[in-house]
Amino acid sequence: QVQLVESGGGLVQPGGSLRLSCAASGFTFSTYAMSWYRQAPGKERELVATIYNTGGITNYADSMKGRSTISRDNAKNTVYLQMDRLKPEDTAVYYCNTRMRGHDYWGQGTQVTVSS
Repeated sequence: QVQLVESGGGLVQPGGSLRLSCAASGFTFSTYAMSWYRQAPGKERELVATIYNTGGITNYADSMKGRSTISRDNAKNTVYLQMDRLKPEDTAVYYCNTRMRGHDYWGQGTQVTVSS
C-alpha cells in the first residue's frame, strides 16, 4: 500500500532553515508528481510546492516562493523540501502528498515550529 513518511521537522529560530524529507513506498514513485502541503492551527491545509514526475518541473505557492525548494531523488523514492529564511507564520504541520487516480494520499505530517 502507499506509504508516505515525513521527517525533518522541528523547532527553528526565525531566519533559520530546515530540510524536510518524505520517504515514499508502495507505488512507482518516479511516475507521480509529489507535493508538500502545510496546515497551521485553525487554518485550512494549503499547498506549498509540487514537483512533477518529468523534467523536474516545480510549482510553488506564493506563501513560500523564493524561500523554499522542492526536489526529488527517484533512486531513493524521496521528496525533499528545503525551507530557508523561515518566519513564525511558517509554523505548521507539513504533509507529503501524492495523488493517483483521483485519490489523495498523505503522510502523518511533521511539525515545524518557527520561534525564538
